[in-house]
Order: sequence, then structure tokens, then C-alpha cells
Amino acid sequence: MTSWTWEYDGYAPADERLRESLCALGNGYFATRGALPECVADDVHYPGTYAAGCYNRLTSHVAGRHVENEDMVNLPNWLPLRFRHVDGAWLTPDTATVLDHRQVLHLDRGLLERWTTYEVAESETVAVRQLRLVHMADPHLAALRTEFTAYGEAVDLDVEAALDGSVTNSGVARYQLLDGRHLTHVHSGTAAPDTVWLRCRTSTSDIRIGLACRLTAGVPVSDAHLPQRAVQRLRIRLAPGQTVAVDKTVALHTSRDPAISDPLDAAVDRVAAAPAFEDLLASHTTAWAQLWRRAEIDVPGEAGHILRLHLFHVLQTLSPHTADLDVGVPARGLHGEAYRGHVFWDELFVLPYLNLHLPEVSRALLDYRHRRLERACSAARGVGRRGALYPWQSGSDGREETQQLHLNPRSGRWLPDNSRLQWHVGSAIAYNVWQYCEASGDTDFLHTKGAEMLLQIARFWAHSATYDERLRRYRIRGVVGPDEYHDAYPGAAEPGLDDNAYTNVTAAWVLARALELLRTLPEPRRLELTERTGLDGSEFEEWEQISHALYVPFHDGVISQFSGYEDLSELDWDGYRKRYDNIRRLDRILEAEGDTVNRYKASKQADALMLGYLFSPSELRRVFGQLDYRLDEETWLRTVDYYLNRTSHGSTLSGLVHGRILARARRAEAWTYCQEALRGDIADLQGGTTGEGIHLGAMAGTLDLVQRGLTGLETREGALWLDPVPVPGVSSYGFAIQYQGHWGVRLRLQHKHMQISVPLSDRRPIEVHLADRVVCVPPGETVRLALPG
Repeated sequence: MTSWTWEYDGYAPADERLRESLCALGNGYFATRGALPECVADDVHYPGTYAAGCYNRLTSHVAGRHVENEDMVNLPNWLPLRFRHVDGAWLTPDTATVLDHRQVLHLDRGLLERWTTYEVAESETVAVRQLRLVHMADPHLAALRTEFTAYGEAVDLDVEAALDGSVTNSGVARYQLLDGRHLTHVHSGTAAPDTVWLRCRTSTSDIRIGLACRLTAGVPVSDAHLPQRAVQRLRIRLAPGQTVAVDKTVALHTSRDPAISDPLDAAVDRVAAAPAFEDLLASHTTAWAQLWRRAEIDVPGEAGHILRLHLFHVLQTLSPHTADLDVGVPARGLHGEAYRGHVFWDELFVLPYLNLHLPEVSRALLDYRHRRLERACSAARGVGRRGALYPWQSGSDGREETQQLHLNPRSGRWLPDNSRLQWHVGSAIAYNVWQYCEASGDTDFLHTKGAEMLLQIARFWAHSATYDERLRRYRIRGVVGPDEYHDAYPGAAEPGLDDNAYTNVTAAWVLARALELLRTLPEPRRLELTERTGLDGSEFEEWEQISHALYVPFHDGVISQFSGYEDLSELDWDGYRKRYDNIRRLDRILEAEGDTVNRYKASKQADALMLGYLFSPSELRRVFGQLDYRLDEETWLRTVDYYLNRTSHGSTLSGLVHGRILARARRAEAWTYCQEALRGDIADLQGGTTGEGIHLGAMAGTLDLVQRGLTGLETREGALWLDPVPVPGVSSYGFAIQYQGHWGVRLRLQHKHMQISVPLSDRRPIEVHLADRVVCVPPGETVRLALPG
């Protein structure tokens, strides 16, 4: 591999779904998995195409209950292109003799290239080279060029291309008992001698989908319309050594698109106007070059190579085209069907990176949350609260999409899913609002939509807190923290835990930020907001009290994950590792044994330690000080050690969070966790999950680990604050950011020096705070600073 390619040599059926996820191509509007076009969905392959925000709701009968789920829909497959020796069997790597096979993902151009050499007869071989793109300049276009070359004897090939509307959502094994038939009213037709079309709609959300395909080969093309498929056929003769190219250009529209009257008409018109493949590739390459300039990152070695792959997939899921859409951050990208394409708190790990590169995308993703604010307020009323209760899993309209039951594949049992009690998702949204506005300087958003969300989330926390006379503090009861393993006390009849430290501390932070915002809002806007929301001065007084008196439990000199944590049993970690080797999903192991993780001091991922991920050491001390707790370095380090020894790392986010925390707590160990975060998807450390879709939060989080974690970068008080920490695995690195209207600000750290370059513009100088001094860098200048210590 080069630093700009990601390559796979040889055909390995067991790895095919992993490769399909990591070789997926997208443009922020839609994405297609890197499946081979000649292969259909089966136990090895899973072609899938997903449009951002395209959901459908179905009801299934599972475990004696009717279960309703909303899924990101697997759209009609535009990839199919198969070939065979005339009158022979269709060639696939699973049924024919493969002499060699290679795939190369070109990160710089967003291009997937594959070579396969098939033996079609004793003295006849056909080499197949394909180039595939999902257009980054025109988000509705995709193209596939297939080059056939004959060796030995002349070869006559039948080629068949199709648009396939018979697809279902069936890419996740544990969802197999759920209904996955989302598409209905599938029709096809011919628009021109070389162009066919297919249209359909989703069964309940009634999203209309139109695709059109133009096939170009220099020979006559015939068409056929089979049930749920639009098919084009041609025959080509290959002389020895001759190469013939077949180009398939596809346009995709849905009824959710702006500025169209009908998705099918729009698709037919677009594909007719699309240029030839060479021109499409040229404009696509230019669009990617511009995008790479905005998201420049330079880290040497293997880590830098993986980071570039991660950035590639972040940009394919959340590109500038996303700014025009009503979508959130799908936890598994547009790369597969795991988590049903839902939006979780993963944006907490994604937006901090986007804020400093594509702020217009961050704002659009926050707009998605704002449009669903009323639904969140309705959810809060449903549990007897004021304010806004955002769902743990969100889809099309912002209702709670968390399933009532989930399957433990180890035991085969369907179990209650209580993760909807992770109310801390509201704090994550508030944190993202604040971080975006600090990084972008977008006071218009902060004073309008941002303020509305922040105040309603604060209101929910204030109304969820109850005063405990014995403790003389406020408590928040009946929640689930980021750990996810613990959702109830042992033997309890009802789910939920009391005084989750992460939930309470972030709630206090939200309340403080909301009050700070209220003090700085222009008076007319403040009046407007209080009138619209019904907020009054007595509520603000209550917020002030609660923000200084929320309860944070401690035990044995460490922060308690929740009240009563110290009463849980210790787990025989060594024993379980010997018995099961991989104990990342300890909850499933224990449930299959008839036990429950609720009985043990065992976490899936960081919970209390997430506080060290969100807040710098000084900010964390300040927040605890606001609550009248003293959090010194010794207490924090004891807390880090305590939970590190009791965590199974059952989430791809776990290594990321612990790596960032240890970068400032125990640097020598930090890189081990950073490497796990880097390798999480490429090595499929979760055991088969990457094939169901990438882990977007973990990928974006590794980028932010460099951008903010290693540099200590904070955007606050109208300045950049930097406190770099040396980590053994990364001795030098650089990146470019967009900060408060400054485009292409470059930071480079090397040999205990930092270089900051600000491009020439009419903006004001950037104020940079280091531990020992403050410097101002005017536009058009570069400064080189020796780092303290």
C-alpha cells in the first residue's frame, strides 16, 4: 500500500464483508458498499446502497410480541454487472477459477479499482478491471467502468447489467427474524436505447425512489424488464490482447430531494446529461482534492495511513452535501445496516472534528436535532418532566427508536432493552452546540436554535433532579450511563440507576452553560426565548442551585460510577479470560450463563472516565469545583486506574476514550489504547461487526485524538488554547483547521516545537494560549514556538 491507497490481495470469502464496508464509496448523500458487481447478496457478499435519512418503519412478530423498528433502507442495487463465456455459467469468484484478484481503494480520488483474472476455458482467460466512483461533485451520480481483456484465444462474452429492486434489509444476522422488505411498487422501463430506469417506494414512509442507468459499450444494447429488475444485455467479442470497456452511469433521486418534481424524471434527466466516464472521473477527482485540502492531516507511518482511511470514511458519510440534508450522524455511517442506521450520541465524537473543518456540516447536523426539539419536549412530558428529552436512538422524526427487545446471539434469547434510559444523550447535544459555536464563532446559531436546545435540555435536567435532605444535594435517579452494561440494580424490579456520575456532572455543566448564555443573550432575544418557552426567573434560580449541588458519589477515594457501585461483586477477570478468550461482550457471556453483569464491577466502556474525554483537566477541576467537590490529580489518577482494571472494552469507543485520557494520565500506556482505536475496524476487533458497517464515532474520534487530544486544543473565550502532550507513537504531526472564519490555519508539532500558520485574509489575528504565554498570530504570518517543559 501507499499512504493514499488501501489494498487487498487475493480473494478471501471470509473477509469479503469486512472489505465491502471498508471499500464502500459515498458522497454524503448516498453510499454503496464495496461488493463485487457480479455477486448477489448471500452468506459471503452483501451489496448495499443507502441514502442519508432514508428510513422506513415495519412491524415484526418476534418472541410472541409485535416489534416495531425503523430502518435505514437498503435501496435498489445499481451495481449488478455480470458476464460469462457465451452460453456458459456466469463468472463469480465463488463459482469460477480465479487466477488472481486485487482491490485498491484510492483515497485521494475516492475511487475503487479491482482486478480479477478468470479462467473461462482451458486456453482462455479474461482479465476484468473495474473502476467505481460515487460522485463527490454531483451527489446523485455514480459510475462503474468495466474493462475486459482476453488472453490466449479470442473470447465471446455475454454481459448483463441491471438495476435490482428486489433487495431487502438482510445484512445483519441478528435481525433476520425481523421484516426487512421495505421497498414496494417496483416498476421498470426504458428511457432511451441505452438507458433504463427503475422506480419504487418505501412501504410506510412513502419515500419515492428513482434510478436511471445508461450503459455504453460501443456495441448494441438490448433491454429486458424482469420482475423488480431493469436489465440491459450486450455481447462483445474480445480478440487476444484486446480490451473493451463497458461504462455504467447511474443517477439516483428520492422524493426527499429539494428542487425536483419527480425523482424518476430527475434521475432520467440527470443520467442523460451526465458526461462520459473520463469527464466524470476528472470532476470527481477535483471535488475530492478540494475536500482533502479542507481536512488536511499529516501523521507519519502506519498510524497516519489508518487515520487517512478513517478520514476518508468520515468525509464520505458527512460531506459538504450533507449540509443540504435533514440528517443526523448515523453511528455506522452509510456503510451497512447495523444499528438500523440510527443516530446515537456518536456525534459527540464526530462533531468536534467537523467543527474545525466543515462547520457548515456541523451546523446542519445540529439543525437535525433542532427540528426534532418539539418531539424531544413531548418525550419529556411523557415521563413527567419539563424541557427536552432527546432519544437514545433517533431516525426520521426524532421519536425514540430504541427497540423494546434485543437478541443475545450467544444465548438466542430476546431480552428487554433499557438503553433508552441513557438520557445523557441530551448533554452530548448541548456539548456539541457549545463546541460548534466556540469553534465557528456562529453567535447567530447560538442565540437562536442553539439557545433553544440548550435551555430546554437544561430545563429537563433541572426538573429531573430531586432534593435529598439527608445528603443536602440534588439527585438524578433511574438512568443508565455510558457504560451500558449496568441498567438496573441486582434483583431490582425496575430498570435504572441513581446518581450516575457522568450524567450528573454533565447535567451540572449544561445548567451552568445555559445560565451563562442567558446572561450574555441580547435582551430582546432573551425576552423572546422566555416568552416562547414559558421560562421564568424562578426556574433560573433553581437551575443555579442545582448546578452547584448535584450529587456525585465517591467510594474508596475514587469517583463512583453510580450510587451503590461499591456494593457490587468483583468479577473473576482472569478466569473469564481463560474460559472465553475474548470477553469484550461480557454482558452476553454472563447472560448466556444465566447470570447478569448488573451484579459486578465490570464496565463495557468508559463511564465516569468519559468526563476526562469531554473536559480538559483544568475544565474538569472547575466543574467539580462548581459542585463543591475537590478533584485533585491524585483522585483522578486513582479513578482512572480503578476503572481501567474493570473494563472489558466491549465498544470501539473504549480504546479511543482511554487512549485520550491516558495521554495525560499515563503517557507510556496511552499508545496501546490509541492503536486499538486505530485498528478497531480494519482488524474487526469486535469480531464481525465491521462487515455490518463502520464505527463512525470511533473513526472520527481517532482524528480528534490527534487534533484535540494530543494538542490539548480548546476553543474557548475567543481564542485557541493549546497544551500538547508527547505520546511515544506520534512524535510529529500536522493538520489544517478552519477557525472562526480563518480557512486553512495550519498547526505542526515537531521536536518540542509548534508552528502555527494563518493564511492571509481580512480577519482579526488569532489569539493562542499556551501554558506559559499568549501570542497573537496575524493573518499571513507564521510563528514557531518552543513548547514549555
